[in-house]
Amino acid sequence: MAPQRRGAPKAPEGSGAAERRRQSSTKSIRVPRDVRKKWLRAAVLGSCTVLAACLFWGSLGGDDGITEVLAHRSEILPGRFIEVPCSEDYDSHRRFEGCSPRKCGRGISDAVITRDEARRIRSIAEKGLSLGGSDGGASILDLHSGALSVGKHFVNLYRYFGDKIQTIFSEEDFQLYRDVRQKVQLAIAQAFGISASSLHLTKPTFFSRINSTEARTAHDEYWHAHVDKVTYGSFDYTSLLYLSDYLDDFGGGRFVFMEEGANKTVEPRAGRVSFFTSGSENLHRVEKVHWGTRYAITIAFTCNPDHGISDPTLT
Repeated sequence: MAPQRRGAPKAPEGSGAAERRRQSSTKSIRVPRDVRKKWLRAAVLGSCTVLAACLFWGSLGGDDGITEVLAHRSEILPGRFIEVPCSEDYDSHRRFEGCSPRKCGRGISDAVITRDEARRIRSIAEKGLSLGGSDGGASILDLHSGALSVGKHFVNLYRYFGDKIQTIFSEEDFQLYRDVRQKVQLAIAQAFGISASSLHLTKPTFFSRINSTEARTAHDEYWHAHVDKVTYGSFDYTSLLYLSDYLDDFGGGRFVFMEEGANKTVEPRAGRVSFFTSGSENLHRVEKVHWGTRYAITIAFTCNPDHGISDPTLT
């Protein structure tokens, strides 16, 4: 039998179709990849934009939860008062008729202390704090007790520096301090309808200097929400005199009254006095300072004469 002639080998059936499918499949994959790349670039760009906005807002002192500004830094307020219901905090303390809070609230005024007085009293804080200062972001100077932040501790500046104090402060400094305290005391008495003579200065009353340095001890963590009447049982009325300007001297550092869903903030302005009853009706905190230096003085009053303290004297 003659051998059968075989033809050339045939290509596997469908190989061209498979190749075409592979090419088509490659093209179909490339399109979504291109789309994903574009989407990824857009997402990254969007995230960077949001981050930049957050950083910018943070640099201005923005803080979540602030829904209303009680006092803008640009305003000059002759007086603003908001009455709020009193808490029960005062019921566990001895009451003094005609003084202990029956009318509760918070007030702000730019008419009690002049900006020049604020500048001069700030110089007292600067001179005293130049003797020490905290390693963290919050430094304290208490002219009554003599407490001064130094590193991670406190010293009594009158004992620690002795006669040197006479070269740091002047009698005019202490007289200004007393005059300012009296003006603030009178403003509180008028706002709450009580006699100024029924109010007694109480401790702690102190200067504070806050900057953006990282906290080193618990004393540097000034930003936690608190109630003055709970923290300091003697407090009945609290006041703060601001000695520097929000957004000019520092960012962040606004005073915040904490209310569910409706926090209220006060923007510091040199010479501005913020005052309020010291119970839970005025739960509050201070925003973290992001840049610059914030100066203020806390001046506290009690209705209980047993908890009163005297004005500081140089000699």
